[in-house]
Amino acid sequence: MNNELVEYPSWWKRNWKWVVPVAGCLSLIIIFVLFIGSIFWGVTSALEGSQPYEYALEKINQDEEITGVLGSPIEKDGMIQGSYNYTNGKKSADMKIPISGPNGSGTLFVEATGEDDDWTYNVIRVKITDDESIDLLEEESEEF
Repeated sequence: MNNELVEYPSWWKRNWKWVVPVAGCLSLIIIFVLFIGSIFWGVTSALEGSQPYEYALEKINQDEEITGVLGSPIEKDGMIQGSYNYTNGKKSADMKIPISGPNGSGTLFVEATGEDDDWTYNVIRVKITDDESIDLLEEESEEF
């Protein structure tokens, strides 16, 4: 009887035929997810850093009617939807921002146009329920 040890091939030599395609596909999937995530993060941070976003959040936190319903402080509560365009010195923003406070939640709608550093707000409205909506620009025009 021969008592020699039989040398088996290494793990890599036995499994490389399935490891290489699986690793390649996983790498492509991870790269794709990172790419989409970076686009999402860039767009979201651009919308959150815009002047209409900051102005509208400040305005609703100062409004007694809205803070009476939702509580204070009111903050963003989810993913912003919308657009922000800048072309040849002219800007436009159209955003739908989910918001919430300690007592409830709603949706903030902001529409604005601008040129250089000046903004004109067409809509700043908070929709609390399907039936209840508070328009902050109407309140300003009634005060004058």
